[in-house]
Amino acid sequence: MDFVAHYEKLFDLEDIEQDSLKYWLESLPEQLQKAFNEKSHGDLKKWGAILGQLPDVKASSLVFDNRVSIGAPEDCTSEVRDNIEGLLKELHPWRKGPFDVHGINIDTEWRSDWKWERLKDHIQPLNDRVVLDVGCGNGYHCWRMFGASARLVIGIDPTLLFVMQYMAIRHFTGEHPIYVLPFGIEAMPENMKAFDSVFSMGILYHRRSPFDHLMELKNCLLPGGELILETLVIEGGPNEVLVPEGRYAKMNNVWFIPSCATLEHWLKRCGFVDIKLVDVSKTTTEEQRSTDWMRFESLQDYLNKEDTGLTVEGLPAPTRAIFTATCP
Repeated sequence: MDFVAHYEKLFDLEDIEQDSLKYWLESLPEQLQKAFNEKSHGDLKKWGAILGQLPDVKASSLVFDNRVSIGAPEDCTSEVRDNIEGLLKELHPWRKGPFDVHGINIDTEWRSDWKWERLKDHIQPLNDRVVLDVGCGNGYHCWRMFGASARLVIGIDPTLLFVMQYMAIRHFTGEHPIYVLPFGIEAMPENMKAFDSVFSMGILYHRRSPFDHLMELKNCLLPGGELILETLVIEGGPNEVLVPEGRYAKMNNVWFIPSCATLEHWLKRCGFVDIKLVDVSKTTTEEQRSTDWMRFESLQDYLNKEDTGLTVEGLPAPTRAIFTATCP
């Protein structure tokens, strides 16, 4: 499968005003060729074959709401629908969602719609904005951003399986200005300053240098653009930070979990202004859990059985905060 051909319309966008974004889009074909090299991932050929087997079914409706819904059960026969479900399940595990494809409920590990509900009334309107979603996974929130009238949504995530899931969903939605690219933020040009809104959700604590990540996000924003930052936090005052000695909730790549006051200070230190804490919520086993579409361990397996206020390592259980901030 020619994965790069999937992005041809992105290469040829004509209504892009920022020169830095234009130049980056011109270089994208070469970047994508390297990312989709079959030698880079042993399953890429298999995933391409799965995408190639997805049947063409015209969707009678598209709803980019809490459950990203594509079509209806009556758009295809039960045999075709069973075939679609089987193929989509071969792209297991599905982390972000939920999606509904012609009556197939893709019950993902995360109820990502809950996170969107917590932030949507606190951010600048996305109408006609060019948006970047860093660490977007399979692109669920990208569809929500498009549903909120964004003009162009670019998601980036280096996990190729999630990009395959995005392509599978896009197969059924048809062409829309939403693109998930197989990159991390390190692949973005320095000092790009091209996006009206930049989202970073569930990424900061995975970065060895939180300040570098915040500066990378800032450098992607146009002056006056908005950062929407969601991350793990701990209770505490200024300058309090949890640095796990080993794993955190069985994750070995959690480096820094600040208090809200500390994170606000970090944002100020990186030059952001108009910083607002808009939500703090404990993560529950109703929001993150194992399902038929994500059959591995999930939050209930990461918590202390005797005290669910702690992780299995005895650290504070996951609590997440959402901040908004402006690039001056």
